Amino acid sequence: MRLPGGRVLRATPVFDTYWRFAVERQEVFFRRLSGSAPPWTEDHVLRSFRFTNVYRASDRVSQYLIRRVIYEGSQEEEEVFFRVLLFKLFNRIETWELLEARLGPLTWKSFDFERADALLGAAIQGGVRLYSAAYIMPSPLFGAARKHTNHLELLRRMMEDHAPRKVFSARSLREIFQVLRSYPSLGDFLAFQFTVDLNYSELTRFEESDFVVAGPGARSGIGKCFSDTGGLGEDEVIHEVTRMAGQELDRLGLRFRNLWGRDLQPIDCQNLFCEVDKYSRVMHPEATPDGGRTRIKQRYVARPGSSPHWYPPKWKLSPCLG
Repeated sequence: MRLPGGRVLRATPVFDTYWRFAVERQEVFFRRLSGSAPPWTEDHVLRSFRFTNVYRASDRVSQYLIRRVIYEGSQEEEEVFFRVLLFKLFNRIETWELLEARLGPLTWKSFDFERADALLGAAIQGGVRLYSAAYIMPSPLFGAARKHTNHLELLRRMMEDHAPRKVFSARSLREIFQVLRSYPSLGDFLAFQFTVDLNYSELTRFEESDFVVAGPGARSGIGKCFSDTGGLGEDEVIHEVTRMAGQELDRLGLRFRNLWGRDLQPIDCQNLFCEVDKYSRVMHPEATPDGGRTRIKQRYVARPGSSPHWYPPKWKLSPCLG
């Protein structure tokens, strides 16, 4: 594939699989949403293992974050930032609901860090898992024995450092990322993920097409999809793939149902590279380099029924099943 400026992306067979996976995974989303009974696909890999939705905002945890965390409660800068970071530092719905049930409404103005720390510590002693398995949450080095204590301290320090004001006065997604990246334990991947989460709110007006950061899984997926990236960095590859989505789907004769008029964004294509990295372990085992992962860990259990989906109002989507 020739790019503007004469550079060439040399694709492998996995890149065709990237688009076929995107189409079928999105069809699973719509079939489930319509109330159809499982199985929602004949693809044996999709039926057997867990993969995120094509659109990041459609995933269960993102949906909960958008509807229940961001848009319920005060829309003041400090409160939105506080709720998003408190939720995302654990990234687990059950942890949020545990805190909410025992502490009442979760607000910066009333939050008792010591009580929350004790509550979460007791939960761990009772065998409760606090963190999502979606990705690793490194602990900031503040000296506490428990990771959750260090994360609560990180949030406290961010709030006292006026992080909400810095984030919501930023002039771009990149600037938000840079603010978050400056805090302990928030590396490139987490800082970018939190940037996208904060950008779901009404307090920012940045397009998701403006900025992307490739995570470790996406970098691995890019390595499987392209034998030569023409000197482009992974972030640039994601932008190019997002731009060429329509022509690539046409080339393969594929019909992709987008998100009620919303085209794929770089964050979605970034996630797709990560998911295809996993998918290819079964479908293209020859593409896995020596020493690379060869198995998909998380099994999928089909659960009939799906809640209505709800997206940031500024996207102006009208979810329907027609």
